[in-house]
Amino acid sequence: MPIRALKEPVLLGEDIDAAGMISEPGVERVTNAITQVLAAARRYEIDTFYAFVTAAIRDAPNRTYVLDRIEQASGIRPQFLTGAQEARLTYLAVRRWYGWRAGTVLLLDIGGGSMELALGRDAEPTLALSLPLGAGRLTRAFLTGDPPSHSEFKALRRHIRECLKEVRDRLLWEGQPRRTIGSSKTFKQLARLSGAAPQRDGPFVRRSLHHADVRASMNRLARLPAERRADLRGVSRPRARQILAGAMVAEAAMSTLGIDTLEVSPWALREGVVLHHLSTVVAETAMPLDQFTYDAVHTGNDIEPAVW
Repeated sequence: MPIRALKEPVLLGEDIDAAGMISEPGVERVTNAITQVLAAARRYEIDTFYAFVTAAIRDAPNRTYVLDRIEQASGIRPQFLTGAQEARLTYLAVRRWYGWRAGTVLLLDIGGGSMELALGRDAEPTLALSLPLGAGRLTRAFLTGDPPSHSEFKALRRHIRECLKEVRDRLLWEGQPRRTIGSSKTFKQLARLSGAAPQRDGPFVRRSLHHADVRASMNRLARLPAERRADLRGVSRPRARQILAGAMVAEAAMSTLGIDTLEVSPWALREGVVLHHLSTVVAETAMPLDQFTYDAVHTGNDIEPAVW
């Protein structure tokens, strides 16, 4: 069990331009957040870290500059995961949470920069995909109004459906999954908006999400500016602006793939990285993840690693 969880919001999506470049204030906030988390971790005598970044930095044209700045300030250089690796690691976490009796599982994960999908019934997914349908990315590209105009809403909805059409037939060809699972903050917030138990009730409370409720939440969010969305149950202020795009992706995915209800997983990418690390420690060989490796960064005595 985790001893302590540390999170430092950086609101990076607010400092990424249309071309994906991260501005200097954004780089500064990321660098400061990392140094603060490292300082807090060392107070708990943790000095081995698995440092990684996802789509927002991975896809940025100035990615090398951002990583250089982080390394100069903190002494460690985060690695980045590909979209397919994110999908497979998140699938690993979800599969472990629900157990092997869950049968065929379809995973949907909506992040800030990308959406991951994975399908399978074994330790390794049969299919792992990543689409450029992250809530932050779409908000920057399509939803400039606050609240957005009707034309902006329609344009984004059309774009999402066109992207999903590219993978729909491949997913449907595999057959209907026994369980559909949503992971990530977007699905947790949508479930809370629909009346699911709050996170403080713990991870073992079952939380589900119906397509009709997602559609209702989407339409409600579209009428509100970000400031008023932040007053809604379950919507955090840092994510209030991009929650509409996340709801639109969730609604379109459920509609396109014929999903009436999905379950919301408490485990996602972070837990997948931890589980993969444990498999390399406990087993003689790790589960193959497209040759995925990540190196521990040691900064002192050999103490249990942390993931952030």
